[in-house]
Amino acid sequence: MLIVERADPLAPGPRAILEASHALMREMFEPEENYFLDFEALRGDDVRFFAAREGAETLGTGALALKDGYGEVKSMFTADAARGRGVAAAILRALEDEARALGLPLLRLETAEALDAAVRLYERTGFVRRGIFGDYRPNATSVFMEKPLEQA
Repeated sequence: MLIVERADPLAPGPRAILEASHALMREMFEPEENYFLDFEALRGDDVRFFAAREGAETLGTGALALKDGYGEVKSMFTADAARGRGVAAAILRALEDEARALGLPLLRLETAEALDAAVRLYERTGFVRRGIFGDYRPNATSVFMEKPLEQA
């Protein structure tokens, strides 16, 4: 059974997922096009970090960074062996639930066109493309998206 719960990004399972994510981002994109949060930032008071697991095996991660007036989806990554099993969608639901519980009106994110599976997931779950936001700098790879949240 898949369990999505708050986690410590420095715990061995989540850390391994994040290291794989960071390695892939460094391989695919130039340094100035990488916006992933480091481990200490993921442990900050303004971040809610989640991991998905089956038993003791960590399958994916995601984080909600609390911003002024919105939440930002960060550190979404699924282990290769777990792709296509609904892990990312389950993590995204947990992030949305957390954002709603905190009264946030919308979610935003930055991804890349080259991460086509991620773009499809976000579009399938109601995210739409928007312009640049926050502290991001214009570049040739980033895609910016947002999703309004209905409050329970």
